[in-house]
Amino acid sequence: MDYGLVRVASATPKIKVADCEYNTQRIINLIEEANKKLAKIIVFPELVITGSSCGDLFLQTSLIQNAEEALNIIVESTKTIDIMGILGMPFSYKDKLYNVGVVFHKGVILAIIPKSHIKQGEQSRYFDKPRDKTEFLQINNNKVIFGSRILVECLNKKDLRIGIEFADELILPLSPSFNHCNAGATIIANLSAIEHIIGREEETKKLLELQSRKLITSYIYSGAGEGESTTDNVYIAKNLIAENGRILSGAKPSDTKLENNIQYSDIDLQIIINDRKRKKYYNEYKQLDEYNTVYFEYEKQNVSDNNLLREIRKSPFIPVNEDELYNRCKDIINIQSLGLKKRLEHINLKNVVIGVSGGLDSTLALLIIKNTYDMLGINTSGIYAITMPCFGTTKRTYNNSVKLSKELGANFMEIPINEAVELHFRDIDHNKDNHDVTYENSQARERTQILMDMANKVNGLVIGTGDMSELALGWATYNGDHMSMYAVNASIPKTLVRHLVKHFAINSDDGLQKVLYDILDTPVSPELLPPKDGEISQKTEELVGPYELHDFFMYYILRHGFSPKKIEYLANKAFSKDYTRLEINKWLKVFYKRFFSQQFKRSCLPDAPKVGSLSLSPRGELVMPSDASSSLWLKEIE
Repeated sequence: MDYGLVRVASATPKIKVADCEYNTQRIINLIEEANKKLAKIIVFPELVITGSSCGDLFLQTSLIQNAEEALNIIVESTKTIDIMGILGMPFSYKDKLYNVGVVFHKGVILAIIPKSHIKQGEQSRYFDKPRDKTEFLQINNNKVIFGSRILVECLNKKDLRIGIEFADELILPLSPSFNHCNAGATIIANLSAIEHIIGREEETKKLLELQSRKLITSYIYSGAGEGESTTDNVYIAKNLIAENGRILSGAKPSDTKLENNIQYSDIDLQIIINDRKRKKYYNEYKQLDEYNTVYFEYEKQNVSDNNLLREIRKSPFIPVNEDELYNRCKDIINIQSLGLKKRLEHINLKNVVIGVSGGLDSTLALLIIKNTYDMLGINTSGIYAITMPCFGTTKRTYNNSVKLSKELGANFMEIPINEAVELHFRDIDHNKDNHDVTYENSQARERTQILMDMANKVNGLVIGTGDMSELALGWATYNGDHMSMYAVNASIPKTLVRHLVKHFAINSDDGLQKVLYDILDTPVSPELLPPKDGEISQKTEELVGPYELHDFFMYYILRHGFSPKKIEYLANKAFSKDYTRLEINKWLKVFYKRFFSQQFKRSCLPDAPKVGSLSLSPRGELVMPSDASSSLWLKEIE
């Protein structure tokens, strides 16, 4: 199973301007190298066979004929190689000269696609614009399609459809790639030969990020290299591979040495297709009937059986770059605070009620409340921070809840619930020595009752503390901690909660910082069972599984709609040093079982601010029946 992955290469050979024989061998060498790396597509720069700096030499018959002979040699060299090549060259047809991209596979030319937008100046001096009409040429006894509106589609590689554009066509208001993607292209090959100037490398990277995101597509960009440098222009190879707003390969500055340059990556076509289904951008535009499609087949395509040439991050919600993480945390905190600020202003309240446990979630929620009060410029005495110790509360978490509340200037209250819960046990005839789900949930519901009643008493709003990971797993007591009047953490995964609390810690004074670091060091627990030797006895991740795995599963299930097999495959790649295959399989099954069975809890969630691309809100973000069967997904995992 290939999971929708295709390995691609962007290549820039060391060439000599106007030396087709020399350039041909360099191109063939890179095709053979890419084949050994199991690449299925290799893209070369614009006019790579001759070089783009030939000037009036393009008007010399010898150069054009030599380029066509070179093409035949290159295409013939792929006869026994299962790789598609795309390269640029000058091509003469019906008394006109065109700047074209040639697509070939296994010794056969599939299509010749001329550049449509010829800039006034040097290129228009030599090259003509193609006619809108698609034509068919006879080349080496093969019928070859010639035209600008052509896609190349693989019959046995689902969703692989390639369109071609050239160089700065990328920056046109209506680029060819727009029409290509509207017609179904999932990969755009950009054959480029643009001289290098200050800042152009970063500009090209940003353009590819933006264009691939805007069109929900992938890009293979291949730029002319230093071998082209002559007269007034200098070229530096730019080889970039992008996918849906993300640079997969080639983000580092190009090597300026006179040598071959090649970049590889595995493009995930399922990310492209699933995002298009979700966002439906292209439904707003008429499909272009004048497009032609050329078909081919690969012999084999088992990219997934080999080492992936793309980064599979363990924490897809967490930026790797420290500066980006810092800015992400600032942005999320601002969104949470602004959401709560609007709610308090709208209902004209200055008091909030929150249960503080000394755990991560309630800590983040209390920090957000304090930040919101600072925005509003009101006294923090209106923050009623209530700790409600019971059977499972440890000294460590109790002390942290007290210290945190006082450091933030909240109106701290302690309301032990032991007696109330024991009375409730007597009312429902439950043995308090039976530590079952009734024993646990009675505590959670008693705490919620206190918070709701206190909110009535002080004319306040109950702030929920549960996070998105808990909601995905249904790890909340129905009508207990599951319920609030506004839930500030509901679209934040557990792995990100930790970083947000750490962000506050880094930017706090010594007293608050010390408390926050100790909370960060405390095991995640609902603390509903009695402690052992004063320590937490009930650790959430031992019961439902590691949150880093569950957040990984959640991201790929909800963001990309991947199948269980693909998610398990990616998890095994990402966590190969952390968990065995059996462990990953076990916790993936737990996730699916809980995710399906606990939808009824998510169907009646309180309002909560959406901070990222994912949310479990039943009001349009996750429309899912509460009684859907998980058997199809579980069967696939088995």
